[in-house]
Amino acid sequence: MKKASEYRVHAAECRALAAGMPGGAQRDQLMAMAENWDAMASERVRLIERYPELALAGEIEEEDAA
Repeated sequence: MKKASEYRVHAAECRALAAGMPGGAQRDQLMAMAENWDAMASERVRLIERYPELALAGEIEEEDAA
């Protein structure tokens, strides 16, 4: 399992790749992947808020700072 911040990095990478592409199916797929990474980050945040014992090292502090 990854930290929410790592999921957000993947989302940003997908958006950066999509930004360099012309419109079309591949660009749309990258944007959909970015949305999925963002959703997983949000889900991870909710999980560690409810069950802090599942947080990885430094994860709660990273989320508090964000």
